[in-house]
Amino acid sequence: MTRRPPTLSDVARRAGVSYATADRVVNGRAGVSEKASRSVHAAIEALGYVRNVAAANLSQQRVYRFGIILPAGSNAFFRRVQALFDEAASRLKADRISLSIESVEAFDAQALTAKMAALADARMDGVAVVASDDPRTTAAIAELRARNIPVVTLVSDVPSSQRDAYVGIDNVVAGRTVGRLIGMAHGGRAGRVLPVVGALSARDHAERLAGMREVLGGEFELAPVVEGRDRFELVETLVREALSRDPEITAIYSAGAGNAGLVRVLEALPPGTARPYVFLHELVPHSRRALEDGLIDVIIDQRPEEEVARVVEHLTLLADRRALLRTDPIVPTIFVRENLPQEPAGALERAG
Repeated sequence: MTRRPPTLSDVARRAGVSYATADRVVNGRAGVSEKASRSVHAAIEALGYVRNVAAANLSQQRVYRFGIILPAGSNAFFRRVQALFDEAASRLKADRISLSIESVEAFDAQALTAKMAALADARMDGVAVVASDDPRTTAAIAELRARNIPVVTLVSDVPSSQRDAYVGIDNVVAGRTVGRLIGMAHGGRAGRVLPVVGALSARDHAERLAGMREVLGGEFELAPVVEGRDRFELVETLVREALSRDPEITAIYSAGAGNAGLVRVLEALPPGTARPYVFLHELVPHSRRALEDGLIDVIIDQRPEEEVARVVEHLTLLADRRALLRTDPIVPTIFVRENLPQEPAGALERAG
């Protein structure tokens, strides 16, 4: 005869407490004495009780409420990420998951922490945030965690914070990959690389540049870093000035966004001008067109569809106090003109 698994009633009986008290302990709710809590946990250990999360959620008619904070602006990559979260929000309603998708100005730590504080006050079941590596952001994450609200960082990590998990690529490895590709493109010749970032304060951008520097040999020089704030108009102006001022540039690595501006500069090069090798991030409409037209050479894409799916999975597991299934970095895809996937139907050209 197969022995039935222990139930919460069994736990309550062994611990010498009421079913309601055992239920409070198992589901992490307040109002239980330390002594009773210890007794319940001892009973769980002795009986091998495993909480049936699905049954508990169903009986409580629980709805997961998750907050997602993304950078605002013309960044085509984050517009794509927002669209994917919007699609997920509609699809996940049937699974009793509610996504509140918020936006703040990119690189504005004060606005970001204010939004995080608002989500803390709203008692969300979890928060995912594209975070800046700033003491105010670290403090805001700590405040969310102090209120037992799980936090997942997305795209850009803050490993020194109390965040529960990071979803995204290994940005140092991505930069190292670009460094290797730059060296291969030059075929053993010396070169001068123009780095373009949104801001050096953005950890993902800084890590990508650091990775590139690790791989590039002594035969390569770096031009002064362009900080375009992920705004395509500013990137266009600054890159045009850099190329005009420094004709020795042989390669451009754009580790951030605003690449529609970079593409405009490349399109405007005088006929017969040898363009630099160009490496950038994210497969979005304007970068696809540029790759197809031979204006750029390589796109490193961090697979936002996978990132969105993992964020929802992580937040749900963390809200249920269960172990994460996947914690490894997402492996990016390297696109050249020859391996571009079929363009999604209805894709629109967007600035970014």
